[in-house]
Amino acid sequence: CATIEKKYGVKFVVEPSSHRCFSDEEYMENGIEVNAHIQDCDYFFGVKEVPVDNLIENKSYFFFSHTIKKQAYNQKLMKTLLSKNISMIDYECLKNSAGIRLVAFGRFAGIVGAYNGLRAFGLKKNYYELKPAHLCFDILELFAELNKIRTKNLKILLTGGGRVAQGAIEVLGEAGFNQVDFEEFKIHIGNCFLQLDAYDYNERIDGGEFSFDHFFAHPTEYRSTFSQYLPYPELFIAGAYWDPSAPVLFNLSDIQRDYFGINVIADVTCDINGSVPTTIRSTTIDSPFYDLDRETYQEKSAFSNPTNLTIMAVDNLPCELPRDASVAFGEQLSEHVMPALLNNKRPEIIERATICKSGKLMPNFEYLSDYAY
Repeated sequence: CATIEKKYGVKFVVEPSSHRCFSDEEYMENGIEVNAHIQDCDYFFGVKEVPVDNLIENKSYFFFSHTIKKQAYNQKLMKTLLSKNISMIDYECLKNSAGIRLVAFGRFAGIVGAYNGLRAFGLKKNYYELKPAHLCFDILELFAELNKIRTKNLKILLTGGGRVAQGAIEVLGEAGFNQVDFEEFKIHIGNCFLQLDAYDYNERIDGGEFSFDHFFAHPTEYRSTFSQYLPYPELFIAGAYWDPSAPVLFNLSDIQRDYFGINVIADVTCDINGSVPTTIRSTTIDSPFYDLDRETYQEKSAFSNPTNLTIMAVDNLPCELPRDASVAFGEQLSEHVMPALLNNKRPEIIERATICKSGKLMPNFEYLSDYAY
Protein backbone atom coordinates (compact mmCIF):
# COMPACT_ATOMS: atom_id res chain seq x y z
CA CYS A 1 0.00 0.00 0.00
CA ALA A 2 2.75 2.43 0.93
CA THR A 3 4.64 1.75 -2.29
CA ILE A 4 1.55 2.20 -4.48
CA GLU A 5 0.56 5.44 -2.71
CA LYS A 6 3.98 6.89 -3.42
CA LYS A 7 4.18 5.63 -7.00
CA TYR A 8 0.71 6.65 -8.19
CA GLY A 9 -0.29 9.46 -5.85
CA VAL A 10 -3.37 7.61 -4.58
CA LYS A 11 -4.58 7.10 -1.03
CA PHE A 12 -5.42 3.84 0.70
CA VAL A 13 -7.81 3.50 3.60
CA VAL A 14 -7.62 0.18 5.44
CA GLU A 15 -10.69 -1.05 7.27
CA PRO A 16 -9.87 -1.97 10.89
CA SER A 17 -9.69 -5.67 11.72
CA SER A 18 -8.87 -7.55 14.89
CA HIS A 19 -8.08 -10.85 13.13
CA ARG A 20 -6.16 -9.87 9.99
CA CYS A 21 -2.65 -11.33 9.72
CA PHE A 22 -1.22 -7.83 9.28
CA SER A 23 -2.42 -5.76 12.22
CA ASP A 24 -3.86 -2.25 12.14
CA GLU A 25 -0.68 -1.10 13.88
CA GLU A 26 1.54 -2.48 11.10
CA TYR A 27 -0.39 -0.47 8.52
CA MET A 28 -0.24 2.70 10.60
CA GLU A 29 3.49 2.25 11.18
CA ASN A 30 3.86 2.36 7.39
CA GLY A 31 1.85 5.57 7.11
CA ILE A 32 -1.39 3.95 5.90
CA GLU A 33 -4.66 5.30 7.26
CA VAL A 34 -6.80 2.84 9.21
CA ASN A 35 -10.39 4.00 9.39
CA ALA A 36 -13.82 2.40 9.70
CA HIS A 37 -15.25 5.14 7.49
CA ILE A 38 -14.62 3.77 4.00
CA GLN A 39 -17.73 4.96 2.17
CA ASP A 40 -15.87 7.77 0.36
CA CYS A 41 -13.42 5.41 -1.34
CA ASP A 42 -13.76 4.79 -5.08
CA TYR A 43 -12.28 1.28 -5.32
CA PHE A 44 -12.67 -1.52 -2.80
CA PHE A 45 -10.18 -4.39 -2.66
CA GLY A 46 -11.19 -7.48 -0.72
CA VAL A 47 -10.48 -11.18 -1.03
CA LYS A 48 -13.55 -13.29 -0.33
CA GLU A 49 -17.10 -12.23 -1.21
CA VAL A 50 -18.29 -9.02 0.44
CA PRO A 51 -21.53 -9.60 2.41
CA VAL A 52 -24.40 -8.21 0.33
CA ASP A 53 -25.54 -5.85 3.09
CA ASN A 54 -22.09 -4.24 3.14
CA LEU A 55 -21.93 -3.48 -0.59
CA ILE A 56 -22.04 0.23 -1.34
CA GLU A 57 -23.92 1.51 -4.37
CA ASN A 58 -22.15 2.86 -7.45
CA LYS A 59 -18.68 1.70 -6.38
CA SER A 60 -16.06 -0.54 -7.96
CA TYR A 61 -15.07 -3.76 -6.21
CA PHE A 62 -12.24 -6.22 -6.64
CA PHE A 63 -12.68 -9.65 -5.00
CA PHE A 64 -13.32 -13.30 -5.78
CA SER A 65 -17.06 -13.24 -6.47
CA HIS A 66 -17.48 -16.99 -7.12
CA THR A 67 -20.30 -16.26 -9.54
CA ILE A 68 -18.84 -17.06 -12.96
CA LYS A 69 -19.84 -20.73 -12.71
CA LYS A 70 -23.37 -19.67 -11.70
CA GLN A 71 -22.71 -20.80 -8.14
CA ALA A 72 -26.16 -21.06 -6.56
CA TYR A 73 -25.00 -19.90 -3.14
CA ASN A 74 -23.89 -16.55 -4.59
CA GLN A 75 -26.87 -15.81 -6.83
CA LYS A 76 -28.11 -13.22 -4.33
CA LEU A 77 -24.70 -11.56 -4.46
CA MET A 78 -24.82 -11.41 -8.25
CA LYS A 79 -28.28 -9.85 -8.23
CA THR A 80 -27.21 -7.31 -5.59
CA LEU A 81 -24.16 -6.26 -7.59
CA LEU A 82 -26.49 -5.41 -10.47
CA SER A 83 -29.19 -3.74 -8.42
CA LYS A 84 -26.63 -1.50 -6.69
CA ASN A 85 -24.94 -0.50 -9.99
CA ILE A 86 -21.61 -1.89 -8.83
CA SER A 87 -18.63 -2.50 -11.09
CA MET A 88 -17.44 -6.00 -10.19
CA ILE A 89 -13.89 -6.90 -11.20
CA ASP A 90 -13.20 -10.54 -10.38
CA TYR A 91 -9.62 -11.57 -9.60
CA GLU A 92 -10.28 -14.93 -11.21
CA CYS A 93 -10.85 -13.19 -14.54
CA LEU A 94 -7.80 -10.93 -14.53
CA LYS A 95 -5.83 -12.52 -17.37
CA ASN A 96 -3.30 -11.58 -20.01
CA SER A 97 -3.97 -11.82 -23.73
CA ALA A 98 -3.05 -15.52 -23.68
CA GLY A 99 -5.67 -16.24 -21.04
CA ILE A 100 -3.16 -16.78 -18.21
CA ARG A 101 -4.34 -15.58 -14.81
CA LEU A 102 -2.36 -12.65 -13.43
CA VAL A 103 -3.29 -12.76 -9.75
CA ALA A 104 -4.07 -15.91 -7.85
CA PHE A 105 -3.65 -17.71 -4.57
CA GLY A 106 -3.30 -21.04 -6.35
CA ARG A 107 0.21 -21.87 -5.16
CA PHE A 108 -0.75 -21.41 -1.52
CA ALA A 109 -4.03 -23.26 -1.97
CA GLY A 110 -2.00 -26.17 -3.34
CA ILE A 111 0.57 -26.00 -0.55
CA VAL A 112 -1.98 -25.94 2.26
CA GLY A 113 -4.34 -28.37 0.50
CA ALA A 114 -1.63 -31.00 0.11
CA TYR A 115 -0.45 -30.42 3.68
CA ASN A 116 -4.00 -30.82 4.99
CA GLY A 117 -4.41 -34.01 3.00
CA LEU A 118 -1.24 -35.44 4.52
CA ARG A 119 -2.39 -34.29 7.95
CA ALA A 120 -5.78 -36.00 7.51
CA PHE A 121 -4.13 -39.24 6.43
CA GLY A 122 -1.86 -39.26 9.48
CA LEU A 123 -4.76 -38.61 11.84
CA LYS A 124 -6.98 -41.22 10.22
CA LYS A 125 -4.34 -43.94 10.36
CA ASN A 126 -2.79 -42.85 13.69
CA TYR A 127 0.59 -42.76 11.99
CA TYR A 128 1.63 -39.19 12.88
CA GLU A 129 0.13 -35.83 13.83
CA LEU A 130 0.94 -32.58 12.03
CA LYS A 131 0.26 -29.17 13.50
CA PRO A 132 -2.72 -27.46 11.79
CA ALA A 133 -1.40 -25.27 9.00
CA HIS A 134 -2.96 -22.09 10.39
CA LEU A 135 -1.00 -22.56 13.62
CA CYS A 136 2.29 -22.46 11.70
CA PHE A 137 3.82 -18.98 11.71
CA ASP A 138 4.88 -19.22 8.09
CA ILE A 139 5.67 -21.61 5.27
CA LEU A 140 9.06 -22.54 6.72
CA GLU A 141 7.45 -23.86 9.90
CA LEU A 142 4.89 -25.74 7.80
CA PHE A 143 7.66 -27.40 5.80
CA ALA A 144 9.45 -28.33 9.03
CA GLU A 145 6.30 -30.10 10.25
CA LEU A 146 6.54 -32.47 7.29
CA ASN A 147 9.51 -34.15 8.96
CA LYS A 148 7.01 -35.81 11.29
CA ILE A 149 5.44 -37.86 8.49
CA ARG A 150 5.81 -41.60 9.09
CA THR A 151 4.63 -43.58 6.09
CA LYS A 152 6.51 -46.13 4.03
CA ASN A 153 4.27 -46.89 1.10
CA LEU A 154 1.77 -44.06 0.65
CA LYS A 155 0.66 -43.49 -2.94
CA ILE A 156 -0.80 -40.08 -3.72
CA LEU A 157 -2.72 -39.04 -6.83
CA LEU A 158 -2.62 -35.35 -7.80
CA THR A 159 -4.66 -33.72 -10.58
CA GLY A 160 -3.86 -30.41 -12.25
CA GLY A 161 -1.01 -28.72 -14.04
CA GLY A 162 -1.26 -25.14 -12.81
CA ARG A 163 -0.36 -23.13 -9.73
CA VAL A 164 -2.37 -25.36 -7.38
CA ALA A 165 -0.61 -28.51 -8.54
CA GLN A 166 2.80 -26.84 -8.38
CA GLY A 167 2.14 -25.79 -4.80
CA ALA A 168 1.12 -29.34 -3.92
CA ILE A 169 4.27 -30.70 -5.57
CA GLU A 170 6.37 -28.38 -3.38
CA VAL A 171 4.87 -29.96 -0.27
CA LEU A 172 5.14 -33.52 -1.56
CA GLY A 173 8.76 -32.91 -2.47
CA GLU A 174 9.54 -31.49 0.97
CA ALA A 175 7.82 -34.54 2.49
CA GLY A 176 10.07 -36.90 0.52
CA PHE A 177 7.58 -38.26 -2.02
CA ASN A 178 8.98 -39.26 -5.40
CA GLN A 179 7.11 -38.38 -8.60
CA VAL A 180 6.55 -41.41 -10.85
CA ASP A 181 4.67 -42.26 -14.03
CA PHE A 182 1.53 -44.39 -14.06
CA GLU A 183 3.21 -47.71 -14.81
CA GLU A 184 5.63 -47.26 -11.93
CA PHE A 185 2.85 -45.92 -9.70
CA LYS A 186 1.02 -49.23 -9.96
CA ILE A 187 3.95 -51.27 -8.69
CA HIS A 188 6.07 -48.77 -6.75
CA ILE A 189 7.16 -49.61 -3.21
CA GLY A 190 7.67 -46.47 -1.13
CA ASN A 191 6.16 -43.01 -0.83
CA CYS A 192 5.33 -41.64 -4.27
CA PHE A 193 2.86 -39.52 -6.21
CA LEU A 194 1.39 -39.45 -9.70
CA GLN A 195 0.45 -36.14 -11.30
CA LEU A 196 -2.30 -36.13 -13.92
CA ASP A 197 -3.50 -33.41 -16.26
CA ALA A 198 -6.83 -33.27 -18.11
CA TYR A 199 -5.56 -35.27 -21.10
CA ASP A 200 -4.70 -38.17 -18.79
CA TYR A 201 -8.28 -38.76 -17.63
CA ASN A 202 -10.52 -37.36 -20.39
CA GLU A 203 -11.04 -38.74 -23.87
CA ARG A 204 -13.07 -37.61 -26.84
CA ILE A 205 -16.30 -39.55 -27.26
CA ASP A 206 -15.84 -39.59 -31.04
CA GLY A 207 -12.37 -41.12 -30.71
CA GLY A 208 -10.56 -38.00 -31.91
CA GLU A 209 -7.27 -36.74 -30.54
CA PHE A 210 -7.32 -34.78 -27.28
CA SER A 211 -6.41 -31.10 -27.46
CA PHE A 212 -6.76 -28.55 -24.69
CA ASP A 213 -8.34 -25.97 -27.02
CA HIS A 214 -11.00 -28.43 -28.12
CA PHE A 215 -11.56 -29.72 -24.58
CA PHE A 216 -12.08 -26.25 -23.14
CA ALA A 217 -14.35 -25.24 -26.03
CA HIS A 218 -16.38 -28.48 -26.15
CA PRO A 219 -16.19 -30.21 -22.75
CA THR A 220 -19.47 -32.07 -23.32
CA GLU A 221 -17.81 -34.03 -26.13
CA TYR A 222 -15.53 -35.81 -23.66
CA ARG A 223 -15.91 -38.60 -21.12
CA SER A 224 -13.88 -39.42 -18.04
CA THR A 225 -11.34 -42.25 -17.92
CA PHE A 226 -10.40 -41.49 -14.34
CA SER A 227 -11.60 -44.87 -13.06
CA GLN A 228 -8.39 -46.54 -14.28
CA TYR A 229 -6.48 -44.75 -11.51
CA LEU A 230 -8.87 -45.44 -8.62
CA PRO A 231 -7.40 -48.75 -7.35
CA TYR A 232 -3.92 -47.43 -6.56
CA PRO A 233 -3.78 -44.25 -4.41
CA GLU A 234 -4.83 -43.93 -0.78
CA LEU A 235 -4.72 -40.12 -0.86
CA PHE A 236 -6.16 -38.05 -3.70
CA ILE A 237 -5.40 -34.32 -4.03
CA ALA A 238 -7.79 -32.64 -6.47
CA GLY A 239 -6.11 -29.56 -7.88
CA ALA A 240 -7.47 -29.23 -11.44
CA TYR A 241 -9.82 -26.50 -12.61
CA TRP A 242 -13.19 -27.91 -13.59
CA ASP A 243 -15.83 -26.62 -15.99
CA PRO A 244 -19.37 -27.61 -14.93
CA SER A 245 -19.94 -28.85 -18.50
CA ALA A 246 -16.97 -31.21 -18.31
CA PRO A 247 -17.16 -34.82 -17.08
CA VAL A 248 -16.91 -35.48 -13.36
CA LEU A 249 -13.96 -37.58 -12.27
CA PHE A 250 -16.02 -40.44 -10.90
CA ASN A 251 -19.55 -41.20 -9.74
CA LEU A 252 -20.60 -41.18 -6.11
CA SER A 253 -21.52 -44.87 -6.36
CA ASP A 254 -17.89 -45.68 -7.21
CA ILE A 255 -16.86 -45.20 -3.57
CA GLN A 256 -18.66 -48.48 -2.79
CA ARG A 257 -16.65 -50.45 -5.34
CA ASP A 258 -13.86 -52.81 -4.37
CA TYR A 259 -11.52 -51.05 -6.79
CA PHE A 260 -11.91 -47.66 -5.07
CA GLY A 261 -8.72 -47.57 -3.03
CA ILE A 262 -8.81 -43.91 -1.94
CA ASN A 263 -9.17 -43.30 1.80
CA VAL A 264 -8.67 -39.51 1.95
CA ILE A 265 -9.57 -36.81 -0.57
CA ALA A 266 -8.13 -33.31 -0.28
CA ASP A 267 -10.34 -31.34 -2.66
CA VAL A 268 -8.45 -28.10 -3.23
CA THR A 269 -10.80 -27.11 -6.06
CA CYS A 270 -13.76 -27.36 -3.67
CA ASP A 271 -16.53 -27.31 -6.27
CA ILE A 272 -19.57 -28.42 -4.30
CA ASN A 273 -21.11 -31.49 -5.98
CA GLY A 274 -18.64 -30.85 -8.79
CA SER A 275 -15.77 -32.79 -10.34
CA VAL A 276 -15.30 -34.64 -7.04
CA PRO A 277 -18.85 -35.78 -6.17
CA THR A 278 -17.93 -36.60 -2.56
CA THR A 279 -17.47 -32.88 -1.87
CA ILE A 280 -20.99 -32.31 -0.59
CA ARG A 281 -20.05 -29.15 1.30
CA SER A 282 -17.07 -26.95 2.03
CA THR A 283 -15.26 -27.16 5.35
CA THR A 284 -13.60 -24.58 7.59
CA ILE A 285 -10.09 -23.96 8.83
CA ASP A 286 -11.16 -24.82 12.38
CA SER A 287 -13.01 -27.97 11.28
CA PRO A 288 -11.40 -29.03 7.99
CA PHE A 289 -12.46 -32.68 7.71
CA TYR A 290 -15.57 -34.82 7.54
CA ASP A 291 -16.26 -38.45 6.71
CA LEU A 292 -18.63 -39.87 4.14
CA ASP A 293 -20.23 -43.26 4.78
CA ARG A 294 -19.53 -45.35 1.68
CA GLU A 295 -22.80 -47.26 1.94
CA THR A 296 -25.30 -44.49 2.77
CA TYR A 297 -23.40 -41.48 1.33
CA GLN A 298 -24.25 -39.69 4.56
CA GLU A 299 -21.88 -37.30 6.28
CA LYS A 300 -20.25 -38.57 9.46
CA SER A 301 -17.81 -37.12 11.97
CA ALA A 302 -14.21 -37.05 10.79
CA PHE A 303 -12.26 -40.26 11.48
CA SER A 304 -15.33 -41.87 13.08
CA ASN A 305 -14.93 -45.13 11.16
CA PRO A 306 -11.86 -46.39 9.30
CA THR A 307 -14.04 -47.63 6.43
CA ASN A 308 -15.43 -44.15 5.77
CA LEU A 309 -14.02 -41.84 3.12
CA THR A 310 -12.44 -38.74 4.68
CA ILE A 311 -12.85 -35.38 2.89
CA MET A 312 -10.93 -32.11 3.23
CA ALA A 313 -12.70 -29.25 1.43
CA VAL A 314 -11.58 -25.96 2.97
CA ASP A 315 -12.51 -23.21 0.51
CA ASN A 316 -10.11 -20.54 1.80
CA LEU A 317 -6.91 -22.54 2.11
CA PRO A 318 -4.45 -19.64 1.56
CA CYS A 319 -5.81 -18.05 4.75
CA GLU A 320 -3.95 -20.76 6.65
CA LEU A 321 -0.65 -19.18 5.55
CA PRO A 322 -1.92 -15.60 5.49
CA ARG A 323 1.28 -13.62 5.69
CA ASP A 324 3.05 -15.52 2.91
CA ALA A 325 -0.07 -15.60 0.72
CA SER A 326 -0.79 -11.90 1.26
CA VAL A 327 2.71 -10.81 0.35
CA ALA A 328 2.66 -12.86 -2.87
CA PHE A 329 -0.82 -11.66 -3.83
CA GLY A 330 0.10 -8.04 -3.15
CA GLU A 331 3.15 -8.36 -5.39
CA GLN A 332 0.97 -9.71 -8.22
CA LEU A 333 -1.54 -6.88 -7.81
CA SER A 334 1.24 -4.29 -7.80
CA GLU A 335 2.89 -5.71 -10.91
CA HIS A 336 -0.11 -6.50 -13.10
CA VAL A 337 -3.26 -4.76 -11.92
CA MET A 338 -2.32 -1.38 -10.51
CA PRO A 339 -0.62 -0.18 -13.72
CA ALA A 340 -3.77 -1.09 -15.67
CA LEU A 341 -6.07 0.55 -13.15
CA LEU A 342 -4.10 3.63 -12.16
CA ASN A 343 -1.77 4.32 -15.08
CA ASN A 344 -3.98 3.13 -17.96
CA LYS A 345 -1.41 0.58 -19.06
CA ARG A 346 -3.21 -2.32 -20.75
CA PRO A 347 -6.66 -1.29 -19.46
CA GLU A 348 -8.14 -4.24 -21.35
CA ILE A 349 -6.97 -6.40 -18.43
CA ILE A 350 -9.51 -4.65 -16.20
CA GLU A 351 -12.17 -4.59 -18.90
CA ARG A 352 -11.98 -8.35 -19.51
CA ALA A 353 -12.36 -9.04 -15.79
CA THR A 354 -15.35 -6.75 -15.22
CA ILE A 355 -18.41 -8.95 -14.76
CA CYS A 356 -20.95 -6.16 -14.47
CA LYS A 357 -21.10 -2.38 -14.63
CA SER A 358 -23.89 0.20 -14.32
CA GLY A 359 -26.46 -2.46 -13.57
CA LYS A 360 -25.68 -4.61 -16.62
CA LEU A 361 -23.61 -7.66 -17.36
CA MET A 362 -20.59 -6.97 -19.53
CA PRO A 363 -20.47 -8.72 -22.94
CA ASN A 364 -18.07 -11.48 -21.81
CA PHE A 365 -20.47 -12.41 -19.04
CA GLU A 366 -23.84 -12.23 -20.73
CA TYR A 367 -24.00 -16.02 -20.41
CA LEU A 368 -24.90 -15.34 -16.76
CA SER A 369 -28.19 -13.64 -17.74
CA ASP A 370 -30.50 -16.43 -16.58
CA TYR A 371 -28.60 -16.53 -13.27
CA ALA A 372 -28.19 -12.81 -12.70
CA TYR A 373 -31.50 -11.18 -13.64
